[in-house]
Amino acid sequence: MQNNNSFGYITEPEKQVPVRKQVDILVVGGGPSGIIAAQAAAEDGLNVMLIESRSFVGGNLTIGLPILGFLGQKGNQIIKGLPQKFIDRLKEQDAASEHRPCPLHMSLTLVEQEAVKAVALSMLVEAGVEVLFYVFCAGVVMHGDDLQGVIIESKAGREVILAKVVIDCTGDADVAYRAGVPCEKGNENGGMQPPTLMFCLGGVDTDKLRLSIAEEPRTYLTDFIPAEYFGQNHQYVLVGLRNHIQHAQEDGLKLPTERTILITGLRKGEMWVNMTRVNGVDGTDPGSLSYGEIEGRRQIEDIQKYLVNYVPGFENAFFTKTAPFLGIRETRRIVGQYVMTQEDVLGCAHFPDAVAVASYPLDIHHPVGGGCTLTWCGDCYDIPYRSFLPQRVNNLLVAGRCISTTHEAMSAIRVMAPCMAMGEAAGRAAKLAVRKGIRVADVDVSELQQELLDSGAYLRTPDAKETMQELSAGAAY
Repeated sequence: MQNNNSFGYITEPEKQVPVRKQVDILVVGGGPSGIIAAQAAAEDGLNVMLIESRSFVGGNLTIGLPILGFLGQKGNQIIKGLPQKFIDRLKEQDAASEHRPCPLHMSLTLVEQEAVKAVALSMLVEAGVEVLFYVFCAGVVMHGDDLQGVIIESKAGREVILAKVVIDCTGDADVAYRAGVPCEKGNENGGMQPPTLMFCLGGVDTDKLRLSIAEEPRTYLTDFIPAEYFGQNHQYVLVGLRNHIQHAQEDGLKLPTERTILITGLRKGEMWVNMTRVNGVDGTDPGSLSYGEIEGRRQIEDIQKYLVNYVPGFENAFFTKTAPFLGIRETRRIVGQYVMTQEDVLGCAHFPDAVAVASYPLDIHHPVGGGCTLTWCGDCYDIPYRSFLPQRVNNLLVAGRCISTTHEAMSAIRVMAPCMAMGEAAGRAAKLAVRKGIRVADVDVSELQQELLDSGAYLRTPDAKETMQELSAGAAY
């Protein structure tokens, strides 16, 4: 699906590009990491701008997925600070659940998608962040190795936003890539995890489904999640029913995945379906993305037939909505000052420059076929500041799934709660750099860690204050 330039090239005429804005900190991308990064950066009055190509903020928070990873594998809460404040604001509108323990995903936090758009935008405006929608990052302004700003493209044409620090929260490393930062994609063969087009059904008897599993576990076998879980939880994620999919496929339905993956919504009778799967899509190529959208929508028809005819509780289900865009699991990753590895995740790595903690397992949706592999570490692991810092380019931080990791480690840190924690760390680091007039690579990490702790974030640092907080809360350190 890649453009092979078979039609040759043209030369664009040189032109002057107007400067639209000069800011202290520019956040590119308004997804989970971006909305938190911008709030953290603007907390004490700096001039912060966030740009987003869509008409709303929230990114993957708006496509029907639950937030995974607020809790660790030992049940303790490991994502706090500004991400928790965001959840608290959603709860005020009955638009978020508690952080629910999950035997498979550690935890899930259900959110209402439309409320996310409104609440996240309100919090940004309240923080003094200037939000600019409908613009793409089309290039960068460099002076030697120093990133000085970003070129944007919109219906107004090409313009420049100059900034002292840029935070790349695009998920695709768009800014870093255009600035010449070394990037990688996929596994050793370049294969990337396939995307999913989420969709939602209404009229589902979610209690009938969960009680069927609880009472007939041999018939309705789930992956890793014990049947008792469904007997005790009205809101849940279901992964499994492989035999039911096999029977449907034998009956002629074309289903792209080996497992049934369902997530209850916050509203009665609502069920989000995570079962479309389009192998071979490159989320950085528009032709490939277009193919993914077309194929994802085509797959929905047979998946809905499967659910209605083979899965209890879906007998009267009806289609309500499709996510506004494909859920992309993997594209570019920067090669930074430190590359997180599978061994770091599975070894519960401690880093002296830890600025976030995660516990989500290695979760690789195979680039070929319909399978998925999960591997747990038993506790949690640190995410180091060095993985936010690209090689060769100054004044740039990267946060979210495109930080410096291997293909395997990315599969663990890519979920939304860790991305939000990374956003807070990046935003606070950018703020410290601007306040002190230094490069982001020269930020005193111990000072950054202390600010994170003072702001309510969770770190596994050997700090007396943090240790006392953990001991008093009865949590494992």
